[in-house]
Amino acid sequence: MKPIGKYIVVAQVDEGVKTDSGLVLSGEDISQFRYKRGVVVEPGTEVNNIVKGDKIYYDKAHSFTMMIDGSQYTILRESDVVVVE
Repeated sequence: MKPIGKYIVVAQVDEGVKTDSGLVLSGEDISQFRYKRGVVVEPGTEVNNIVKGDKIYYDKAHSFTMMIDGSQYTILRESDVVVVE
């Protein structure tokens, strides 16, 4: 699979978040956050600063989900990435 242009294919990372006070938030609580975390599966042909394997945070309101070869992936534009770890 090879995304074209500024699109990025991402595998979502499901994780629990622990607050400073020690409270662990569930996946349901995390789903209310505006930004999601994922791992870059394949960057597009015109993506410059993000490479395969990068862990990123992205604006989930500007992404969409697709089934590719039986697996679920998130597709987004490079401009919707807010943090690269």
